[in-house]
Amino acid sequence: MQPTPPRGIRVADHVREAVASGRPVLALESTILTHGLPRPRNLDVGLETEALVRDAGVVPATIGVVAGVATVGLTESEIERLCTADGVVKASTRDLPVARAQELDAGTTVAATAWLAHRAGIRVMSTGGLGGVHRGASETFDESADLPTLAVTPITLVSAGVKSILDVGATLERLETLGIPVVGYRTLRYPGFYVADSGFALETRIESAADAAAIARARDDLGLDAAVLVANPIAEAEQLDPGLHDRVLAEALAAADAAGVTGHDTTPFLLDFVQRATGGRSLEVNLAVYRGNAALGAEIARAVAG
Repeated sequence: MQPTPPRGIRVADHVREAVASGRPVLALESTILTHGLPRPRNLDVGLETEALVRDAGVVPATIGVVAGVATVGLTESEIERLCTADGVVKASTRDLPVARAQELDAGTTVAATAWLAHRAGIRVMSTGGLGGVHRGASETFDESADLPTLAVTPITLVSAGVKSILDVGATLERLETLGIPVVGYRTLRYPGFYVADSGFALETRIESAADAAAIARARDDLGLDAAVLVANPIAEAEQLDPGLHDRVLAEALAAADAAGVTGHDTTPFLLDFVQRATGGRSLEVNLAVYRGNAALGAEIARAVAG
């Protein structure tokens, strides 16, 4: 039985009908469009990704907030609005009530997207990189809301690990503590977003979308609430050169420290530094990651529906 969305969530008719009829649906987050990519490329990527998913026989459901309305299944014009309007904010789960009350436009993070997708009955989601534990979190307690939200949101999420600017080891420890299973797609190495191998091992490897669907079904049979995370590494031929990655990351962290950048300003600072220092190469890797995760998510959505 599918959960009934609260009245504060608008589910597009085509998404509602697809979920009700058991057709495969893939949720897509919108912060990559509103805050992760430059204009006008963000709009092109948003529409191209939906087309990629649709061509795979799956209904795409890009999720965001339009004039305060949390929307599952944005129209093309709504995607364009979020990609081009000024003043679009970033909304995690805690921000949704504020966005609704103040009638804001917002891109939804992994946490907010996963929660809204689940409330609409969608069982699979794709993103680029997952939020996690930040470096120095033992002092700052800086941890993404993605992690605790995914601990209580039974969805299957495809990502390319967490961005390497985060504390990857601590993130994996938190995922274990929160009871969130992490499986590698054709790998036993946890990916580091820009690179295929973050340097950390995984315990479980799967070979197919059907394997991912079987784990999700087993989770549901047991009555567990946590997401299943499918770690999908970028192909080595498309990754950022690991040596360049390590050098630029060290420079970025040193620059942030010298500039006194802290808190929520840290991630955009570091990502911008990496993009400039790699001559835009990191942006191309970001896009390759996102396309690959959307393609695999569509496969898993078909397997889950089947």
